[in-house]
Amino acid sequence: MKFFDFLGVRVIKTGVAIFLTALICQLLGLPPVFAVITAIVTLEPTVSDSIKKGLVRFPASAIGSAFAVFFIAIFGNSPITYTLAAVFTIVTCYKLKLHAGLLVATITAVAMIEVVYDNYFLSFLTRLGTTSIGLIVSIIVNMFILPPNYIKEIGENINRLYKNIGKATLSIVTFDADSSKNKNKLLVTLDKQILKTSELIRFQKDETDFHPLVGSNKQDFYIARKQINRLKLMVYHLTNLKNLSLDDVLLTTDEKLLIENAVESLAEHMIHQTDVDLTVHELTIKRLMQTFWLNNNVVTHELTEGHLPNELILLYEVSALMQLAYEFDLVKNSIIKKEKAVLNQKTD
Repeated sequence: MKFFDFLGVRVIKTGVAIFLTALICQLLGLPPVFAVITAIVTLEPTVSDSIKKGLVRFPASAIGSAFAVFFIAIFGNSPITYTLAAVFTIVTCYKLKLHAGLLVATITAVAMIEVVYDNYFLSFLTRLGTTSIGLIVSIIVNMFILPPNYIKEIGENINRLYKNIGKATLSIVTFDADSSKNKNKLLVTLDKQILKTSELIRFQKDETDFHPLVGSNKQDFYIARKQINRLKLMVYHLTNLKNLSLDDVLLTTDEKLLIENAVESLAEHMIHQTDVDLTVHELTIKRLMQTFWLNNNVVTHELTEGHLPNELILLYEVSALMQLAYEFDLVKNSIIKKEKAVLNQKTD
């Protein structure tokens, strides 16, 4: 497995697909180059994507082959043939919304011009045949050889995200908060990491149509989807706090210190997995929020301006962050306990 991790599963699968495609074409007496090109570009992260894009690339390749044969018959092997075959293929694929197959179709159209001399219809059928071989082989390889499994990577990404959100929380909420530019940079980075992990979850979901998850993997997948949603909400609440800091709120020094200690404890817990009872801090923040809400003078003044006071926004968002972290930890600790129980059973 370490060898696969070093070389890359997709690289290995691409090599296998190329070899099998070329071998089949050679046994059938067909030119392998177009089939190999198709096999390479059709190998997607999931079997589902390979099939979907293969269904687009096949007609697109047929269009490219047809235009190549047509213009060869009229102009022969000349510069105008290359130009017209490429341009007409691109325009037709674009009009028919075959965007996923546009590149393959254009390469096929241009490459065919060099190898077609006579019997144009037979050449056209040969291209369709070799394209089909490349498509089918890449799908089969993707399905049966080292089938995609992103569960482990998804789990690692989620744990890494949790720590990074802790670092962002410390930077955005405390007295020593960074500039607005740095805050935005932190949030953009978190959004990208969430997007990448969400994409892996989508890949795994699509893959279940062909390789259904069983047992613990299935449970881990559903848990991962819930956990990534919690992390998305945490980033959302941090975004609401990016323009606020403790210096901007009308709270007493002691109240600010309580909030600062709570945020620092939350961040340290998320980053270093320290033992902190988040519910204690959350209750403290909620009490502060209730106390502040009872201050009718401040609230009435702020509400007349059409928005909630900064103090309430700060208290609410921090409380929401703590609640989400608490829920995240409950699930994570439950998983750890189950893993330990399984490990103990094996050792016994």
